[in-house]
Amino acid sequence: MENMKSKAILLGIVFILVFTLTACGSNNTNAGNVDPAPVEEKVNDEAVEEKPVAEKPAEKVKIVFGQGADQTEGTKKMIEAFHASQSNIEVELRDFPNNSTQMHDQYVTILGGQSAEIDVINLDVIWPAEFAQAGFLLPLDRFIEEDKFPLDKYLKGGVNAGYFNGQQWALPRYNNTGLLYYRTDIVEAPPKSWDELQAMAKLYQGKEGTKFGYVLQAKQYEGLVVNFTEFVYSYGGKILDSNGQVAVNDPATVKGLQKLMDIVQSDIVPTDIKTFTEGETANALLEGQAVFSRDWPARYAQTQDATKSKVVGKIAIAPLPAGDAGSAAALGGWLAGINKYSAHPREAWEFLKFMTGPEGQKIIAVESTQTPTYLPLYDDVDVQKASPLFADRNFVEGISGAVPRPQTPIYAKISDIIQIEVSKAIAGEQTAEQAVLNMETEMKKVIQ
Repeated sequence: MENMKSKAILLGIVFILVFTLTACGSNNTNAGNVDPAPVEEKVNDEAVEEKPVAEKPAEKVKIVFGQGADQTEGTKKMIEAFHASQSNIEVELRDFPNNSTQMHDQYVTILGGQSAEIDVINLDVIWPAEFAQAGFLLPLDRFIEEDKFPLDKYLKGGVNAGYFNGQQWALPRYNNTGLLYYRTDIVEAPPKSWDELQAMAKLYQGKEGTKFGYVLQAKQYEGLVVNFTEFVYSYGGKILDSNGQVAVNDPATVKGLQKLMDIVQSDIVPTDIKTFTEGETANALLEGQAVFSRDWPARYAQTQDATKSKVVGKIAIAPLPAGDAGSAAALGGWLAGINKYSAHPREAWEFLKFMTGPEGQKIIAVESTQTPTYLPLYDDVDVQKASPLFADRNFVEGISGAVPRPQTPIYAKISDIIQIEVSKAIAGEQTAEQAVLNMETEMKKVIQ
């Protein structure tokens, strides 16, 4: 009896198991051949097919751009345009003092500590060699080659200012250059050579209330170095060679200095010309006292401002007169480079490339009236409307002939030597030959 009960119970269990397995497999058309998939895995597979997992968006890289405070909207709009051109890089603007010396010293403190707090920096034209020698800048040659950056379309003097010891360390943003200002109510056409300038200044001095035939910067300061550089290069001379070695003791350098001495020691300039900086030069021109004046491009707007000028509508500009080797104007202005210690060099390059490229430079030219270094922009209608100078072929020719001052990491010392020796020469205390020989001797002491 008990045996029969046991059999009955066993049959019941088997029946229940068979029924359960049949029910579980009834939803699979291949239940007889394939093991059914676990319910949870099937639900997950369907979820993946219907709702794919979204990829996490790439995070923006933030870089910092340092420059002197911009009093216009130019830099702000240029950065906004860069942001609109891409979505991966955010640029933060950090303002530094507009005083060049203070800015330089703050840069040196930051970069000397190998800090990565700024990525892209504005550089005065006389800084790249110093900063490159100190190891503060990242060489740009690899980026330039990879992206085929068209250096041949840029102001040659600006490109050269960023080149040192066989490498390109900075790209030109906007540059200034020396120009000849002249009175159009007195002079029909500007002089082409320094000899012509001397003759015309003497001929027209005193006309239309003028007192001086020519004014320039002859005080013992950086402005004198600028004028000396222009005379030396216009006669084919040199100060340093392409390797940064002393090359000042050259007949052409002597000839250029002699021409500067001849003019400063003549009666076509004010008797106190050796006290003249840009300020005194500007006053002489704006007050209607000078027939000819050597000055920077920014002066032009003042000559056309009736609240500042007595010669509105009577001033034009031309390239500086030529010596034996042609016209040469000293380069001023700003370049930009990349901090060697930047944590984001590729992103820094993308911003630098945009800022110094056609779009970035056009914005700065239009909004800030800064002189472009990308030469095709001078044919751009919007750029020409921004300033009368940008549409003036004489201005374009003048800036195209710009030459950098000596490119050396010890520029300040070289400048001091030039100031001292040239000041003695124009004061009649030594000959041009002796001044050049003294410069050579003193420069060799500081250049190892």
